[in-house]
Amino acid sequence: MVNNKKIIVQGTQIGLLFYEGENDFISLTDMAKRFGDDVLIYQWMRNRNTVEFLGIWEQIHNSNFKGIEFETFKKQAGLNNFSLTPKKWIDATKAIGIISKAGRYGGGTYAHRDIAFEFGSWLSAEFKLYLIKELQRLKVEESERLKSGWDVKRELAKINYKIHTDAIQTHLIPLQLTKQASNMVYASEADVLNVALFGKIAKEWRDKNPDKDGNIRDYADITQLVVLANLEGINAELIRRGIPQSERLVQLNQIAITQMQSLIGNALIKKLK
Repeated sequence: MVNNKKIIVQGTQIGLLFYEGENDFISLTDMAKRFGDDVLIYQWMRNRNTVEFLGIWEQIHNSNFKGIEFETFKKQAGLNNFSLTPKKWIDATKAIGIISKAGRYGGGTYAHRDIAFEFGSWLSAEFKLYLIKELQRLKVEESERLKSGWDVKRELAKINYKIHTDAIQTHLIPLQLTKQASNMVYASEADVLNVALFGKIAKEWRDKNPDKDGNIRDYADITQLVVLANLEGINAELIRRGIPQSERLVQLNQIAITQMQSLIGNALIKKLK
């Protein structure tokens, strides 16, 4: 999943792509506009020091990087007839540190922040420092917003989960069941919601994502969490009405589809992201 953001650096709007982890990409195209145009990117990439830096970065971060092609570029770098474009670099070496995006809006050349900062140094030391400062400010704001928003979302889920489990306790779990057996029913009901919204049970998600911590709900976006909270309340009411689990699953799935269609693109939901 990628989030598109923008920052203003010395009066210039700079596009950002935030991927999972610390994979932040910055628009070199927007950076170049502050001083000219895309030609500056090509001039920078002709430099031997630049080619060496790009190659070393890829060797550290990219197991599929083609070192032989890199060595060829490095030998040619600095010659009068040498030229190198982002696309040529990506296609020849399978580089991942630079991205060439097509499109009128949001298109252009993006680079991992390590590489973008290097380009920034080449353009202007002052501009690079302001770029770093603005990126850090945005990251702090994002961290604080996500922390606050995540707490709210988790608390919302907890409240609805209490309603959900109370309905299960009252209407589905006979008093003589052991605690272990009760937990099995809870898990079953939780997976009714998982299947209705995500199309899979929790175990299926864990089996397909062994490298991730948490569960399927921890990786849901805000729209899915809102719908999930709604489904928990609705499922609790359906349980009270004595509707069989198989019928509830069909109804919940239809409701999930309808609500997701209504909420995707909703301006109020976007403010929570």
